[in-house]
Amino acid sequence: MAIATINPATGETLKTYEPLSDEALEDKIARAAEAFRSYRLTTPEQRVGWLRAAADVLDADADSVAELMTTEMGKTLAAAKAEVAKCAKGLRWYADHGPAYLEPERRDAEAVGATDAYVVHQPIGVILAIMPWNFPLWQAMRFAAPALMAGNVGLLKHASNVPQTALYLEEVFRKAGFPDDVFQTLLIGSGTIERVLGDDRVAAATLTGSAPAGQSVASIAGDALKKTVLELGGSDPFIVMPSADLDRAAEVAVTARCQNNGQSCIAAKRFFVHTDVAEEFTRLFAEKLGALTVGDPMDPGTKVGPLATESGRDDVERYVQDAVDKGATVVVGGRRPDGPGWYYPPTLLTGITPEMALYSEEVFGPVAALFTVDSLDEAIEIANSHPYGLGANLWSEDEEERARFIRDVASGMAFINGMVTSYPELPFGGVKQSGYGRELTELGMREFMNAKTVWIGPPSSEQGEGDTGAAASE
Repeated sequence: MAIATINPATGETLKTYEPLSDEALEDKIARAAEAFRSYRLTTPEQRVGWLRAAADVLDADADSVAELMTTEMGKTLAAAKAEVAKCAKGLRWYADHGPAYLEPERRDAEAVGATDAYVVHQPIGVILAIMPWNFPLWQAMRFAAPALMAGNVGLLKHASNVPQTALYLEEVFRKAGFPDDVFQTLLIGSGTIERVLGDDRVAAATLTGSAPAGQSVASIAGDALKKTVLELGGSDPFIVMPSADLDRAAEVAVTARCQNNGQSCIAAKRFFVHTDVAEEFTRLFAEKLGALTVGDPMDPGTKVGPLATESGRDDVERYVQDAVDKGATVVVGGRRPDGPGWYYPPTLLTGITPEMALYSEEVFGPVAALFTVDSLDEAIEIANSHPYGLGANLWSEDEEERARFIRDVASGMAFINGMVTSYPELPFGGVKQSGYGRELTELGMREFMNAKTVWIGPPSSEQGEGDTGAAASE
């Protein structure tokens, strides 16, 4: 894919970039490694100041950077502005809470024959972040904020269709006063990732993307014995039981499926509705989906903009057509509009069977697959049969159903009477082919830190003859 800004609302190529030359890439890696040597020695208080300054930069640039994101990948302007605000919040959250996660964690010194024993969490170096286009600011920021607070240095390989947003991210940290080269954007193609990750000066990598991309990066990192954190695909179940508030559940279902024009790993994609309320919920869901305005993402009245790429829109069309050809029913939507741009309407399908590709694969667009089930157990069983396990939603007022859902659903996140989303205050990540590791909270910060054990023995004069300070050696 060319490194270029192509407006998905019109299909027009607005700006193109040449990938970094081998010499320029080498220079950036070298500067990142050199920056880490000194940045790791900065104080938590200094990093807090820079993070707060970066949040202020985002606040000042909110309108212009929101328009830039909308132009590059098609999310509605309202959604883009909300994303900028979320990034500023994330930076301030780590400024507020990060220093506490850098404090030594005391252990029972007496139990291990020491005068003092504790764990310190230390940065490990240059981290390569491979990020997707769907949340071009937030995906990168939820890596950058904890990594920089920890004392690590970042190299960002962003998606090739959001190069201006990628370059802006580097500018944010420069404007905020971070030391030179602590966060750099690499305008490179995916074929260059192996070279960067294989470089001895790069300590680890984090990737948000497809399962095949995750397999590739994990393989490269494994050969080099480097750690990775992977947030991959998702096909989140959205389960509706008879005790649910159906109107509210249907309203949230629309947002959960169509957020970001349907292009979100944590979007609800498979809807499991109990047979007792299936008819009413389907009616409400279809009505609310059909009422959404599809159009120019810059228009304040638009609820669903274009898909980010032409190939992405083509993939969605193929999934829907395959399902229809194999017996699925289109309740609403299902046909792309005429005219320029990569638009696809909110679509609801019923009659889904295992022979259809969308039964077991992720559809990255505003297409909902609805299943009727006889029980919560059946819903969970079908939900868990999917290879992904990122988030999951349950709508129920029954305490026993809630407890079973939390216990039995195979996912990294379980939301009840609400849609799956990300917060700095909660860990984010999945299981199975949705990846491993966690982002956000202290867990996300410590993914790329060395938990170093410190054991301090008594003065030599206080040790008995032959006492080594350890009860037994390993």
